[in-house]
Amino acid sequence: MLGCVTEYPQNRRDRDYPGDTASAPLTASEDRQWATLAHFGGILGFVPSLLIYLVFKDRGPFTAQESKEALNFTFPPTLAAIVLNLLGFVPFVGNVFSVLATLIWIAITVFSVIAGIQVNRGQPYRYQYNLRLIH
Repeated sequence: MLGCVTEYPQNRRDRDYPGDTASAPLTASEDRQWATLAHFGGILGFVPSLLIYLVFKDRGPFTAQESKEALNFTFPPTLAAIVLNLLGFVPFVGNVFSVLATLIWIAITVFSVIAGIQVNRGQPYRYQYNLRLIH
């Protein structure tokens, strides 16, 4: 039959989780995976950890805890880097601001990778310098 698609039960998540699959609890490995991605997402700023926190906070306790930690850590320096990048357009001194923004990005990247590796091992991570704006 042309155009006929066979559905196999193992490809259908809604058969594994009857009801609303969007709010199904995460398995332990999925919980660890999303928590890890929240930290690794720090390489791109605070947006990945914010999205993971908003989508998965009620579905996995480890993801909620770690995405909140990653969000609290990445939010202030990301905003500072954005401001410094904008100040980079100021004549004569703009290069200094651009270098500072780059240094912030490098620091966020290094700490996010360290945290992501530890969280991937199933161990919670606490950034030493974190404002913890979201409780």
